[in-house]
Amino acid sequence: KEEFVKDFVFPMFRANALYEGEYLLGTSIARPLIAKRMVEIAIATGADAVAHGATGKGNDQVRFELGAYAFKPNISIIAPWREWDLLSREKLLQYAKAHDIPIAMKHLSGQAPYSMDANLLHISYEGNELENPWTEPDPTMWRWTVDPEQAPEQPVYVEITFQHGDPVAIDGQELSPANLLARLNTIGGAHGIGRADIVENRYVGMKSRGCYETPGGTMLLKAHRAMESLTLDREAAHLKDELLPKYAALIYNGYWFAPERYMLQAAIDQTQAVVNGVVRLKLYKGNVQVVGRKSESNSLFDPAIVTFEDDAGAYNQGDASGFIRLNALRLRVAAVLQQTVPR
Repeated sequence: KEEFVKDFVFPMFRANALYEGEYLLGTSIARPLIAKRMVEIAIATGADAVAHGATGKGNDQVRFELGAYAFKPNISIIAPWREWDLLSREKLLQYAKAHDIPIAMKHLSGQAPYSMDANLLHISYEGNELENPWTEPDPTMWRWTVDPEQAPEQPVYVEITFQHGDPVAIDGQELSPANLLARLNTIGGAHGIGRADIVENRYVGMKSRGCYETPGGTMLLKAHRAMESLTLDREAAHLKDELLPKYAALIYNGYWFAPERYMLQAAIDQTQAVVNGVVRLKLYKGNVQVVGRKSESNSLFDPAIVTFEDDAGAYNQGDASGFIRLNALRLRVAAVLQQTVPR
C-alpha cells in the first residue's frame, strides 16, 4: 500500500493528471505496480509466464502486458478472456456454477454484478445499467461515498500540508502516504466527495462508461493545484498544464514504464521543489472548495504589489502603458493593413 501511494499515486498527482479532463486514473495507476509484482514473483519462482483476467475489450490487458514486457521482454502472457469460448460474464457465472466454483459477488437475481475495481485511490463500476449512457446509476451502487443529498448539513474544514508537491499531513498531523490517502477517503466519503460518471475513450478504440468514487483523490487534486497557484512561476505552471494531457494519456494507455513518461516526470518533479505550504478545504454535500492557502517559504503572492490600496510605490502603474503598446504592436500593424488593402 505504501509503495502504491508513494511511488505511483503521489508522482501522478504532482502532475495534476486527469484523463480527458475528468478521470483521476484510479484504475490506470494501479496496473503498473501489479504488473511489476507479477514479474517479480515470476522471476522469484522460476515461472516463464504470467496470467491476468482482463477482457479482450478493455484497457487493462494493455496495461498489464506493457508493464510485464517492460521488466521481462520474453515473458509469456496468458489471457483467458481472449482464448476461451465464454463470451460474457453471465456465461462465466454459469460455468462456475456448473463446476462448483464459488463466486462471492453476484446479484440476488443471479445476474453478474458490476465490474468493480478498488484500491486505495478509488473504486470503479462498469456494466449492467451503466452500459446505457442515459440511465442514472442505481443509488445502491455507490460504496465509498454517501449521497451528497444525505451528507451532513454542516461543512467540514480540512487542512492539507504539502512538502515538495506531496501531501504529508492532515490538520497538522503527519501521516504515511497510505494512511494519509485512507484518511482523506474517509473524510471525503462522509461528505459525498468524489463521485464521477464518465464516458471515456478506451485505448482499444471504443467508448465506455464508468462510474468512479475517488474522495481522497478529488480533495488532493484541488489542494495541490491551489498550492501550485501560490508557489509556481506563471510560465512554469502554464507549461506544466500543457504537458498534462500527454502525461495522463500515457498512464491511461499503460505507458508508466516508458521513457517518455520518465522524461515528463523529471520535468514535473523539477517544478515541485517550491510547492510547500498548507491548503484549507471546505467540504459540503459533494463539493470541495479551496478557502485558504499559505506558504511561509515559497509564496509568490505579494500583497504589497497586488493591493487595491496605496502600494507605497511597490508597483508603478505607468509601466503598463508601454507593456500594452508593445504587446499590441502586431494587432495595430494588422489593423492598418486591413484598412488599406481592399477586400
